[in-house]
Amino acid sequence: VQLQASGGGLVQPGGSLRLSCVASGFAFNTYTMTWMRQAPGKGPEWVSSINAGGSVPAYGQFVEGRFTISRDNTKNALYLQMDNLKPEDTAMYYCVKQSNWNTRGQGTLVTVSS
Repeated sequence: VQLQASGGGLVQPGGSLRLSCVASGFAFNTYTMTWMRQAPGKGPEWVSSINAGGSVPAYGQFVEGRFTISRDNTKNALYLQMDNLKPEDTAMYYCVKQSNWNTRGQGTLVTVSS
């Protein structure tokens, strides 16, 4: 399993970012995929998941309608559109297979600050 996230950066509160994750080494189109995050000094936190077909998203309560998860199975790609970002969204973001934290690969850092 190889998962590589990208698209993070520094953004002001209220701004937007679109994260991407490219997967390889497994049958991507047969697995639920998940975004998780880890803020400095804290444990991993579930952000969002989407089923194999891409039709059933789920979000953590803190998302409050600000994020949209999607996937493109033709490209083995997972996405997370993040709008109205808040400072508390600052974290390293990872994509994982199903909800298995141990499958995370390279994450992408999101910093929300003025």
